[in-house]
Amino acid sequence: MLRAVPLITLAALCFAPSPLAAQRAVTATFPAAGMLRRGWIDTNRPAWGRLGPRPLATTVWYPADTPDIPDTLTMGPPGQPLFVAGVVARNASFANHAAHPLILLSHGTGGSALQLAWLGIALARRGYVVAAVDHHGNTAAEPAYDPRGFTLWWERAIDLSVVLDLLLADSTIGPRVDRNRIGAAGFSIGGYTVLALAGGRTRLVEFDAFCASAERDATCGAQAEMPDALNQMDLLMQSDSAVQRSMAHAGDQYRDDRIRAVVTLAPAVMRAVPAASLRSIVVPMLIIAGDSDEIAPALTNARHVAGLVPHARFRLFRAVGHYTFLSSCTARGRTILPDLCHDAPGVDRDAIHTRAAALIADFFDATLALPR
Repeated sequence: MLRAVPLITLAALCFAPSPLAAQRAVTATFPAAGMLRRGWIDTNRPAWGRLGPRPLATTVWYPADTPDIPDTLTMGPPGQPLFVAGVVARNASFANHAAHPLILLSHGTGGSALQLAWLGIALARRGYVVAAVDHHGNTAAEPAYDPRGFTLWWERAIDLSVVLDLLLADSTIGPRVDRNRIGAAGFSIGGYTVLALAGGRTRLVEFDAFCASAERDATCGAQAEMPDALNQMDLLMQSDSAVQRSMAHAGDQYRDDRIRAVVTLAPAVMRAVPAASLRSIVVPMLIIAGDSDEIAPALTNARHVAGLVPHARFRLFRAVGHYTFLSSCTARGRTILPDLCHDAPGVDRDAIHTRAAALIADFFDATLALPR
């Protein structure tokens, strides 16, 4: 989950032709990560509160040839970046004609696909096609937040399944994907999203009971990006038929059998998934968290899930907080956004990204291996 930030800071892109010194490749197989964007839509679901279908803006990273002039991907006002996400080759050609494994990415509350560029770029250079969607109503890549995007979490799992359909049908990307080697990874509420794709079913009454107990954590309350979201939802549940329909399907099964392995980074709202549902998950799972996470504490989220999902792999990073898994901050970002950019003394965010990306790449290499 991501604290409130002026929308322009996370949505705007600024490219510069200089290399990013802080980026360290993770056992790179390919010389560059290409990047392209798709303005996909879901014609079966409406956009929140306005006419038209649900938007599914998606960023795709992939193995590419070395560009003549690499682009440093930053976030923030042009010329005044707040985050540095990595080096990409925009709209470059794929490096070869092979079919690559595919990873779907799901960002945290109030964030954007680009906040996980550090992982998408590392996986692309390792040989993966990576697709990250901006979840409608819950992303700073849109002009405004929407309370429905903050509370109807299960809609995010549908986002990824629909994006997978669209990606496989895309004439440029689809032929480059090995349809038998597909995984998903998510950060914060994105961790919940990929858990749902793996078969975890939501039971809101259990989450309510947890939030009413002495165990409750910061995932129970309104989030700082949109403090009034819960109050607004009380009204919308009485008047908005789309909300009523979505709530009626909160506990549905959203497992996508095409997803063969999942990674959850600092997962949130994990107590909304009953223990019996977690025990029934058979998809290989890697769970990564920080022991200093106060937004989605490991004890009630990551560690809880690791103790219930059969054969789940769990890695706890010492002194790492929730926002360490966001893109690295510039000096200006550290001044303007201290909550998002502050890491504990001795914690090198770039080094944590490199370590996490290596763990994730190794996990997907093993679980999505070609059959012998």
